[in-house]
Amino acid sequence: MTSIDDPTLPCPICGRPATTEALAESRWAAPAVLARLAGQHPHWRQADGACPACVQQALLVTLLHDGDAALHRGVQQVWPLDAEAAFGALPTPLRLHADPRFLGRGITIAMIDTGFYPHPDLVRPANRIRAWVDATADPPQALEFGPEDTPTWPGWEASAERQWHGTMTAVTAAGNGFLSRGLYRGLAAEAGVVLLQVRDDGPNRDEPIVRALDWLLEHGPRLGVHVANLSLGGHPVDPNRANPIDAAVARLVAQGVVVTAAAGNDGLRALVPPATAPEALTVGGLDDQNLFDHEALRLWHGNFGEGRNGAPKPELVAPSIWVAAPLLPGTEIAREAAALFERRGQRQVEARLAQLKLITPHYQHVDGTSFAAPLVASAAACLLEANGALSPAAVREILARTAASIPGVPVERQGAGALEAGRAVAAALEYRTHGRRFQERQPGRGPRFLYLHDHDARQVRVLGSWNGWRIEGSDMRQVEPGLWAFPVDRLPAGCYQYKFLLDERLWLADPRNPLKVPDQLGGFNSQLEI
Repeated sequence: MTSIDDPTLPCPICGRPATTEALAESRWAAPAVLARLAGQHPHWRQADGACPACVQQALLVTLLHDGDAALHRGVQQVWPLDAEAAFGALPTPLRLHADPRFLGRGITIAMIDTGFYPHPDLVRPANRIRAWVDATADPPQALEFGPEDTPTWPGWEASAERQWHGTMTAVTAAGNGFLSRGLYRGLAAEAGVVLLQVRDDGPNRDEPIVRALDWLLEHGPRLGVHVANLSLGGHPVDPNRANPIDAAVARLVAQGVVVTAAAGNDGLRALVPPATAPEALTVGGLDDQNLFDHEALRLWHGNFGEGRNGAPKPELVAPSIWVAAPLLPGTEIAREAAALFERRGQRQVEARLAQLKLITPHYQHVDGTSFAAPLVASAAACLLEANGALSPAAVREILARTAASIPGVPVERQGAGALEAGRAVAAALEYRTHGRRFQERQPGRGPRFLYLHDHDARQVRVLGSWNGWRIEGSDMRQVEPGLWAFPVDRLPAGCYQYKFLLDERLWLADPRNPLKVPDQLGGFNSQLEI
C-alpha cells in the first residue's frame, strides 16, 4: 500500500508522475527487460527507477519478441523452464485477443471452489466480492458485502492450500491486476464475484457442490449472478443413476445462468460431474505456447468423454498452461518470491524464479483445466455485458462459432476449438444488432468491408499500412446504429496492418479479426490479407 506521504516524481523515461514506490518496482524486472529499457534510453540507469507503464511496455515487447524466440528454440520441452526463457507469462487478455471495451461490468460470476482469500485484485480499490458462502455447512452459511466493505470470513487468514486454488481461479476470471498495476488482470476485471466454498475431499463431496448450486438458484438472481464456474469435480458417474450435480447444473442453466466446468487434467477418456452435465460448458485444456500464432496451438492433456446425454465433451478448450495467477498472500512461497525478486539478476535466483514459475513478486504462471474454465466464464461475462439479452444457449453458440479449430486434433478432444474472446464479443454485438441473422465475416479472408460494432462511439477512424499509417486515417461510416464500416475491396492485393481509433482516444485492434501481429509497442495491430 502506498503511503499518503509517498512523494510523486516524474518518471525518468516518460516524465509521467509516479510515486517513489511505483518507480522502484522496476527493480524486479527481468534482465532482458532492463536491457531493453537501457538500450532505448542510453542515459537511463536502473537505480533511477521507471514508472509501471514504461516497465510494462518494455516487458510486453520483450515477451512478444525475445520470449517467442526463446520458446521457438524448444525450451518448453524441458520442465521447469530454463531460466533463459523465464521472461514470464503474457497477460491473459492479450493472449485471448480480448476486446478491452468489455470487462464484465454489471455481471456477477459465481466461483465454486475449495476455499478463498479476499485478494487485493478482487477488493481494491473497491470491493467486488458480493458474497462468501460456506456450502460445506448444511445449511450453507453466507456473508454479503458492499463495495466499501473489507470482506473477511471464518478462516480467511489461514493461508491454507485449499484457499490457494479457489483464490487463483477467482482472480484468473475476475481479478483487476491491482498488484500488477493492471497488467495481469482477468478478462472480467470489473465483474462482481460470489465465492462459494466447498470441501471436495470427503466421502460425500457431491453434496456440498449441490448445496452451492442450489444456493445460487435461490440467491443468485438477487446478487446479479449470470455466470457460474466450477473448477472441481464430484464422484465418478454411475451410468445407472441420475447424478445430483448434473441435475443441479440443469436447474441453474434453466434459470438463465451460464455454467462452465473444468474437464480435468489426466488426459483420459473419463469425466466426472459437473463436467458431465449436458447443460454445462465443459472446458478442456489448450497449450498456446505463450504465443499468438494459431499454428502454434497444441492440445493440453485434459480429459474428454461424453456428457450424460451422450454428446461429446469438452465443448471448448482454453489456455491451461502459462496462465498468470496470484500467489496466496502470507504463504511461504509469497515470502520467498518477495526475497527472490529483490535479488533478481543472479543466475541462481533466476533459476529459482523459473522453477517456481514466478513472473512478478505477486504472480506465477499455473497450469490445469481448473484455470481454463474460469477464462471461458470470464469471456461469457464480457459477452453478457455486450449483449445482456443472450441466453445460456446463445452464449454457448457464440463461443463455439467463434472458436479457432486446432488442426489435426479430433473434435471429441477439442470441441469447437480454442476460445477467441475478442471475436466472441464481436459476435455478441452482432447478435444485439441482427439477432439470429448473425453471419461471421473474417477480415483475413478477402472481405469487402471492415466492420466494428460500437454503440457509444461518436467517431471511428481506421489507420493502416496501406497509406503509410497517415495520422488522419480514414473515417468509418455508421451504416446503422452501432455498426461502423470501411470498404477495403478497392485496395491492391497485399498484406496490410491496421487499427481503429475511437473518439480520438481509444486505439483498438479489430476484435473480429483473429489475425494479429505485434505493433512493437507492447500491443497488436490487426492483419488484413487482400
